[in-house]
Amino acid sequence: MNEALLTNAIKGAIAGAIGVWVMDRVDWFAYRHEPEEARKQTTAARPGGLDPAHVIANQVAGAAGRELSPQQPHPLGVATHYSLGVGPGAIYGAVRDHFPAVTSGRGALFGLSLFLLQDEGINAITGLSGKPSDYPWQAHGRGLLAHLVFGVVTDSVLRLLDGSKSSPKRNH
Repeated sequence: MNEALLTNAIKGAIAGAIGVWVMDRVDWFAYRHEPEEARKQTTAARPGGLDPAHVIANQVAGAAGRELSPQQPHPLGVATHYSLGVGPGAIYGAVRDHFPAVTSGRGALFGLSLFLLQDEGINAITGLSGKPSDYPWQAHGRGLLAHLVFGVVTDSVLRLLDGSKSSPKRNH
């Protein structure tokens, strides 16, 4: 791996962590303002009432012969949640110079892609969440908004780390 690629991946990981932090604030604000029935339906749709990161954390703990207490929120679940943003953030940081199209919408396309792939696809297919049809529309809207915020914040932090407010540095 060349030095610039590694540097960009590290910047992306940092930006992804900040993106997750901001995304969570938006997500929790929206969740607290949803109708009570939508919150109940969301919890009922989740495996064991847990978010996907905590499902993973509890599965890992179970495989190691341990039980998380509490099951949620738990530091291992929170760390897993952050890793689900840090990893894609690192990839985004590493590839954006080579594939500038991924930065479309200043990260909004990146956030939308993660929402569709992770929340609406992989999580449901792997049993980390319920089926998309089990959730109320508010949960989908909230997830979309949160992931758009994640993408835009991740891209914005990367631009700041690059020292440019308008566009990432290109190696072409």
